[in-house]
Amino acid sequence: MKTGKPVWAWALWSRWRLSALIPPMLALSMAYAQVPPELVERAESGDAAAQNDLAYIYNKGIGVPENNLEAARLYQLAADQGYASAQANLGVMYTEGDGVAEDEVIAAEWFRRAAEQGLAVAQFNLGLAYMRGRGVPEDDAEAVQWCLLAAEQGLVGAQFNLGLMFHRGIGVEQDHDEATRWFMAAALQEDAGAQFNLGAKYAQGNGVPKDLVRAYAWITLANSQQYPGSQESLQIIKEELSSDELVEANKWAFNCFLSEFTECE
Repeated sequence: MKTGKPVWAWALWSRWRLSALIPPMLALSMAYAQVPPELVERAESGDAAAQNDLAYIYNKGIGVPENNLEAARLYQLAADQGYASAQANLGVMYTEGDGVAEDEVIAAEWFRRAAEQGLAVAQFNLGLAYMRGRGVPEDDAEAVQWCLLAAEQGLVGAQFNLGLMFHRGIGVEQDHDEATRWFMAAALQEDAGAQFNLGAKYAQGNGVPKDLVRAYAWITLANSQQYPGSQESLQIIKEELSSDELVEANKWAFNCFLSEFTECE
């Protein structure tokens, strides 16, 4: 194999805003033309899970006009009862100023309460808050700890960001092996940014043995999702591959995709 030109990983943080959690029961009710009356009854009787679900319905305007004021009120009722999903969702509302006055300090506190109950999305949101100093003092080491908890539960955004933190030595000692491990975890969940960064790792021999075939394959998968910069990187690597190696790379990427990312390592 020829020696390839370096392709540097793009250090792009995941976007700040995380969507509110989708309660499991909404997989059925999303298609309804109106709110199920029994859900309203349960919410009015003080059922925290129902309050959270009904808040989501108002937040997204499912069968009712969108009403963030009512969504925030219902999330608050459920959050005050210690319902973790509602606490995380209320944190998002305060982050965005939806139905409540924007307040990053209050948002971070609700994320913390849900995070301490082990809710992965809240752990990630709290990690992002520490990373950016939003509602809490900026603290990269604290950000790593919360992102790690979320990543270990399989949350793809946390895995991707954790890979970047290890790659760049943010809040933790730089460790390319760990960076590669977390990029791989996110890439196998079809995260395009992680696939691109993993391809860059293989192109550099950074945290993994240098392998331009594998680099081309992973960046091909990122390119299939139109990840920025992937087309240009493919052209650079392609110049360093033989025709047989190019066929091998495309075959590997295709088989990885067909296996739904279960046969990619």
